[in-house]
Amino acid sequence: MSSTKRRKVDADVPSGIQREAEQVSSTSSRESEGQDAELQGQDVAVKSFKDLGITDSLCEACEKLGYKAPTPIQAESIPLALQGRDLIGLAETGSGKTAAFALPILQALLDKPQPLFGLILAPTRELAFQISQQFEALGSLINVRCAVLVGGMDMVSQAIALGKKPHIVVATPGRLLDHLENTKGFSLRALKYLVMDEADKLLDLDFGPILDKILKVLPRERRTYLFSATMSSKVESLQRASLKDPLKVSISSTYQTVSTLLQSMIVIPVIHKDTYLVYLLNEFSGRSAIVFTRTVNETQRLAFLLRALGFGAIPLHGQLSQSARLGALNKFRAGSRNILLATDVASRGLDIPNVDVVFNYDLPGDDKTYIHRVGRTARAGRSGHAISLVTQYDFEIWQRIEKSLGKEQDVYETVKDEVMLFKLRVEDAQRHAINEMKKLHEDRDKGRPGSVLKQRRLKGGKRNREEMDREEG
Repeated sequence: MSSTKRRKVDADVPSGIQREAEQVSSTSSRESEGQDAELQGQDVAVKSFKDLGITDSLCEACEKLGYKAPTPIQAESIPLALQGRDLIGLAETGSGKTAAFALPILQALLDKPQPLFGLILAPTRELAFQISQQFEALGSLINVRCAVLVGGMDMVSQAIALGKKPHIVVATPGRLLDHLENTKGFSLRALKYLVMDEADKLLDLDFGPILDKILKVLPRERRTYLFSATMSSKVESLQRASLKDPLKVSISSTYQTVSTLLQSMIVIPVIHKDTYLVYLLNEFSGRSAIVFTRTVNETQRLAFLLRALGFGAIPLHGQLSQSARLGALNKFRAGSRNILLATDVASRGLDIPNVDVVFNYDLPGDDKTYIHRVGRTARAGRSGHAISLVTQYDFEIWQRIEKSLGKEQDVYETVKDEVMLFKLRVEDAQRHAINEMKKLHEDRDKGRPGSVLKQRRLKGGKRNREEMDREEG
């Protein structure tokens, strides 16, 4: 854990937050720094969640879920959270951030049970459901109750769930504000914990005004955690979170991938891109794969193409209804479909176990998105493979990604003659996919019931809260 860094961020906090931090005396500040140094020295010897101070009932839940030992972000942040400190946690994707904030909250809830104890804000609906599932699994022995508030679902049933006084609320910002403004009797004035997961996304300008309104109705006396794989350098955005004397826990100071991930690339002519993808999927036949694309249209087109060739492929993108998106994820998790075609809606925070290989069909625009994508495989110590398809038009983007990662990737070896054996079948499937896409767009434009794609928003129209909750490809 020598690469792990922890430091106080008083100097990085905006002036408004700095004034709050200065209320703590210099003596207590020195004492806490001494405790931090002592904890860091002890981290090397940490072998279990019990060593971190987690109670037996929660340790038992961790054991049932297969959490054998704390990950670095958990080992560093949990002891500080149990001391009652505000935290900013930065760690690579797949490092166990959710348990890092869930366990301290559940332990505090165990000591002083109350309804509406914690609020977790997530940028996407899928991530919100995933966080709720992890809270319920970790808190199963103490019967923790969670409510999920996301757009695209019925507000009345959500209001009924809130009326049952859940311990934990997991929400996307837009739908939470809807309930705060419209659901009678719903208030977060007694809230004890606020978590902003994937904080760099939540502090995006799109969510800024909504977050400001939410934070105004939350009590000042609370613990606040910000967890993310990346954090914006604009530290003034932290002012929204009203952090008090926060500690920064950083696992790796640069963006990087996990050591168990095997990465490679393949240079191909753009005209044969579909053929090479089909060849690669055939090479990894029987394994679960995520194929990342840049647009909704490409995701849907590839789904039609691969299905025509007999692959169990299912699309996931922001133009699907919420029930269709959850259905796609559940089918992929259950193994009834082994290929998930996704826009970047699926690349942040989602914990999809046992993904064997990730294909970058379209390259991402930057290294951070690349890391989030390939982080869907090789999670929690498992091995995985990531293969990027680089066409003649992608060299500049690819060189930037390699430079940021600090290493050149190996070339995935193929024999062109073997690849071209798939060419005729792929061309037939391409024609089929084009026809299916035409029908799909006709259904959408005519507003037919059951249309897979949602109707387009008029050019220049404002995004509503439902759309802000959605990560469109």
